[in-house]
Amino acid sequence: MNLKNKLFAEFLGTLWLVFGGCGSAVLAAKFLTAEGSTPLNLGIGLAGVALAFGLTVLTMAYAIGHISGCHLNPAVSVGLCVGGRFPKSELLPYIVAQVLGGVAGAGILYAIASGQAGFSTAGGFASNGFGEH
Repeated sequence: MNLKNKLFAEFLGTLWLVFGGCGSAVLAAKFLTAEGSTPLNLGIGLAGVALAFGLTVLTMAYAIGHISGCHLNPAVSVGLCVGGRFPKSELLPYIVAQVLGGVAGAGILYAIASGQAGFSTAGGFASNGFGEH
């Protein structure tokens, strides 16, 4: 398989992972508020978000695994390279494709989520944090 096809597969796979996984957290899951009160409808909850991430990886493993290896994450690509299971010459292009795919997935998700009533990125937009966040 040529490198161009591999990079497109990684771009598409990472886009799908960010869109599907983070999208489930942003659009469909409701969590406890900072004050500790429970919303009446918890949406898909933590288990649903975990399932969404798992299913996005599974679908991409079947769809692009035979093309690019379905790394979907620069850390995976670096780990495989360090372990001698991935060529060093392809590492940087893979990382670039994965980062661009993640940015594209987040951009699509932002475009959809910003149309929701009361949407705000003040809550972190599906990111982790500590303290007040």
